[in-house]
This record gives sequence, C-alpha cells and structure tokens, in this order.
Amino acid sequence: MKLKKVALLGVALMMTGVVHAQDTIRIGVIAALSGPFANIGKPFEDGIKTYMQQYGDKVAGKKIEIVYRDDGGSNADLSKRAAQELITREKVSFLIGFSLTPSALAVAPIATQAKIPMIVMNAVTTGITAKSPYMLRTSMTMQQMTEPFGTWSAANKVGKVYTLVSDYSTGIDAEARFNKGFTAGGGKIVGSSRVPLANPDYSPFIQRVKDEKPDALFFFAPGAEDGTALLKAFSDKGLDKAGIKFLGVGDMTSDSPTLEALGDRALGAVTVLNYSTALDNPANKAFLAAYAAALPKALPPTFVTVAAYDTMGMIYETVRKLNGTVTGDKAMQILSNMKWDSPRGPISIDPATRDIVQNMYIREVKKVNGKLINQPVGVLKDVAPI
Repeated sequence: MKLKKVALLGVALMMTGVVHAQDTIRIGVIAALSGPFANIGKPFEDGIKTYMQQYGDKVAGKKIEIVYRDDGGSNADLSKRAAQELITREKVSFLIGFSLTPSALAVAPIATQAKIPMIVMNAVTTGITAKSPYMLRTSMTMQQMTEPFGTWSAANKVGKVYTLVSDYSTGIDAEARFNKGFTAGGGKIVGSSRVPLANPDYSPFIQRVKDEKPDALFFFAPGAEDGTALLKAFSDKGLDKAGIKFLGVGDMTSDSPTLEALGDRALGAVTVLNYSTALDNPANKAFLAAYAAALPKALPPTFVTVAAYDTMGMIYETVRKLNGTVTGDKAMQILSNMKWDSPRGPISIDPATRDIVQNMYIREVKKVNGKLINQPVGVLKDVAPI
C-alpha cells in the first residue's frame, strides 16, 4: 500500500511539473555577464528587469521566467553549449542576448534546427540575420549607423577624415561603411589604421592622425572603455586644439562612465547612435522613470539597455497575440512584422531581413545645466538595414 502511495505521489509530482512547464514561458539569455565585455551584457539584465518590474512577470496567463547563461561575449563554443542547454534542459521558447557577433553566429544553426526564435540585442555586424530564418535583431546594424553618418559628415563641412578602428570583423565593417557614405558624399579618406582588439595603446596611432592633419578622426571600438582611452589620448595630444573633430559610434561617449571619466575633454565629440537619454518623447520619459524605479543606484541606461527593454516588450506582445501558446514559427511570423513605440522612437522589423528599421541620431557632447550630455543635433529618420 505504501509503495502504491509513493508511486501515486511520483505521478502527481510529474504532473505538477508538466503543468508548471505549460504555465511558464522561459526566455534564455546568452550574454557576456563577466569578463571584458560585461559592460555589454549587464545592460541586458537592466533592461529586462526594468520591463518586468514595470509590466509584471505574467502575460496571457503565463508566467515569464528568465534563465541566464554567461558566455563571456566572444567564446563561440561556450555560446553553443549555453544554447543547447537552454533548449534541451530549460525548454526555453526564446533565446535572446548575444553581446558580440561570434556568439550570434555560433548559435544561429542551433536556433534553426530547434526552430527557436533568437533575438540579437547587441551584435551589430551587417547581414548576420541571414544566417538563420529564426534570427532577428533589435539593436542595429553597423551599416545603419556608419554609412549614413559618413554621408552626413561629408554634407556638414568635413572634407578629410582619418579612420581608426579595432581590427576585427565589426571594426572593419564600421570602417568600410563609413568610408562608403563619406566618399559618396564627396569626402576624402586621408589615412587609416586598425588597432588590436585586446589592450590597445592608442598613443602612436593618435600621433599619426595629428601628422595627417585631417578635418576629423572617425573611430570605432567595441566598448566604452576604448572610447575613454581614445578620447583621452585625442585631447592629451592636442587634436581638438588643432581643429580636428572626433567622429564615432555612440558608445564611445556613453553617458556613464565615459563622460564622467572624460569631463570637458569630451566636449564637441560627435557620435551617431539609435538612442540618447536626452531624447524628448513620451516613451523615453516613461522608460527613464521605470528604470530609475527598478534600478535606483544604477548608472544611466545605454542603447543596449533599451534594446533589451524593447525585446521584452516585443516578446510580451508576441505571447499576448498567440494567447500564450508559443511555437517558433508562429512567434517568428509575429516578430518579423513587429512595429513598436520605443524609447528611441518608432521602430519596426523588416520582414525581408528580420533586421530593425529605426531613427539614427547625430549627437554632440554638450554641457547643459552643468552636466555633460549627448545632445541630439540631427535625426536620420527610418534608416533601414541593407
């Protein structure tokens, strides 16, 4: 009799597990949560937490559960193992995150085989969504930022540019895309250098730039720390005093810690990005208020935080439209045609490429009420990926 009761209890526990699985939608996050690229992975957590605290952890009667896996950012084998574990053991319905391109590329075939939507919240290399019909992107492409920025620069009294980028796929992509837009607009590239991805010393490269006497330096590296190091060298070597402008991708002058570390040396730096905390729209005001409530001691949010926040909103909307019954193909059909009112402005997913269409903002570091901010000075509207 006791054995029968134990057996029945075991069956009941199994049934409870099945009900829990049916009542819970798990989202797997693969990100750099430690190591040199944690400054990209940590904002994922912040954006997810902000959204869930603002809107709760239930949608369409389902509990939303987040499962994190740390891949360090650039360890493709670790990204693969994380994806396989999240799919087979944790039974996730979505894979999101992907701090850097190698991680996204490593997981693409796994998502395809499992028919699991994977949403890229940072990796910006152009064209990577073509690697899986289950991949889409809520961050941006390098082309979206740098090619129109090159065109804008040529149209705004910048005739000669020296380019300096990190020597890896995304850096090379940034250089090529900026050059294409800039030269098509009538500008001239007077020199270029590529620096090692790990522990670069910018001083000798900055000297080369100064010797060439361009109108501006265009710079890209994957992180705010590089922006800080480069802009310090830029100022210390007197390039700003020589009349050379600094042009870069937006995280080179992130609100914090970069602007705080640089102080007035950052004044006048011009960058392009899909977001600024200074954007004056209702969605951004609501986001900033929710972020402050959820993370009162945190640094200001970044464009990566916003991508994670928007990703959660799009997933919630997808689950709502599917009435809680999520399959990969049905979810992708909804996600691939998504339009969303983001803190960064209106965004949409291009169904042909599953890449994001959005505004790009030209921002200049200015001091407003004694505080350094990335003040939007121009808008490139509805920039589509190629």
